[in-house]
Amino acid sequence: LGDAIRADRGAGDTPVAVVATVGTTGTAAVDPIPAIAEVCERERVWLHVDAAYGGPAAMVPGCEWVLDGAGRADSIVVNPHKWLFVPLDCSVLLVRQRERLARAFSLIASYLTVPDDERPATNLMDYGLALGRRFRALKLWFVLRYFGARGLAERIGEHMRLAAIFESWVRSSEEWEVLAPRRLSLVVFRWKGPDAANERILERVNEGGEVFLSHTLLRRPGGDDVYALRLAVGNLATTEAHIAAAWAQLRAAARAERPNLRPS
Repeated sequence: LGDAIRADRGAGDTPVAVVATVGTTGTAAVDPIPAIAEVCERERVWLHVDAAYGGPAAMVPGCEWVLDGAGRADSIVVNPHKWLFVPLDCSVLLVRQRERLARAFSLIASYLTVPDDERPATNLMDYGLALGRRFRALKLWFVLRYFGARGLAERIGEHMRLAAIFESWVRSSEEWEVLAPRRLSLVVFRWKGPDAANERILERVNEGGEVFLSHTLLRRPGGDDVYALRLAVGNLATTEAHIAAAWAQLRAAARAERPNLRPS
């Protein structure tokens, strides 16, 4: 990262921001934020932490490491509609120096000016591109009020426990493989067959209407991209019975592929 920043400057470009991710979309990978923060502080570059999915996991005892170093960031985003049980859409942006956003985005037209003593303490039009925006905070307030910090942490922890159980089933099977380390509530895996077979397995399971899985392409070290299946646990109602049903349907779909294909 440091070399890339210096190379950009040497080419006449000015790096202004670095984005570290806590729970990437494809595999839920977590960037080494403390090391990235060191570089950003030394090079005087804005550090933004994308904790849209993975950030809430830091609430779970023993998982505080998820946000290690994030306190050194200039801004952090969390999407409560991903893992805090809030309906779409709701994003929370935390900014260390919000006056910098105001300097970048505030443009007060004459018809919007008010006397200083009547100007509200915070006007969100000064902190982004939109002049107006929907009121999203109330639904988040209800969730926080209902569950409390402990209740949220317990449910997020349960989701990680369920994902760990599913991961153990995949690892114990000779016909299936885990493709990425599981650290949160996402398991990335595949049947040991051709990509086309894994695509058909996904389609067959999803067409059943009881389970919905997604996929990604994952590059093996030194190899090509492979088609991977993704099971993400994030719904309040999900139980071990649900992931057991998903595993049963996946294995049944794989059995349907065996007459013509063999695991590699």
